Amino acid sequence: MSTLLRTARWTGGAYLALAVLGGLGFLLVRPLASESFGTAQLGIAFEVGVVLAQSLAAVGFFALYREDRPVAAFAVATFGMGNALAVLGSAAMLTAALAVSLDPAIATGTDAAPLLRVVADAFWTVGAVFFGLWLVPMGWFAVSTRRMPRVLGWILVVGGVGYVVNAVLSAALPGTADVAADLIVIPATVGELWMVGYLLVRGIRPALLPETGSKLSEPIGRPRP
Repeated sequence: MSTLLRTARWTGGAYLALAVLGGLGFLLVRPLASESFGTAQLGIAFEVGVVLAQSLAAVGFFALYREDRPVAAFAVATFGMGNALAVLGSAAMLTAALAVSLDPAIATGTDAAPLLRVVADAFWTVGAVFFGLWLVPMGWFAVSTRRMPRVLGWILVVGGVGYVVNAVLSAALPGTADVAADLIVIPATVGELWMVGYLLVRGIRPALLPETGSKLSEPIGRPRP
């Protein structure tokens, strides 16, 4: 198995962890975080896990893309780390809210915990801009190099733009219809799941020779489609 294929596999694993931790933490645990001490702790743990998985995935895509498309590699890594920092800010706010709940004397005169949780939600809302942005160069790599399916690349590009639009609308116009917001991010969800599966199962195609368009021979363990 080649180094590039191994990189693709562990990048796919990190991306899968990001999807699982983000989905479970944000959709299931986070809404219940204010109801008990245990769920609050679990919510913080999930968010820190998201930060770790996002960071590893960003580094993985940089390693995977840098030889063919260094600008796309830098963009994916930068935007991915930006999203990780946004979630880290949310985790910090939730940690502070938990500390205030345990010791109200920390914030005398007011119950600061609900406000801190609102700020944590705001980190996720505006941080979604970075999550949308990182999908665009991720998809453009597939489109421009053909080392991954071009259709996958275009879905990621469209999905990334939709994510950015959704983030802007959610932050600036909180009353935006939830149905419209959900529809906007469907391409991103499809593209991300496809990318995770492709990295884990196929990895990455051999590079194309610029003169002939034929594939370079790479000792990658098994033939590519």
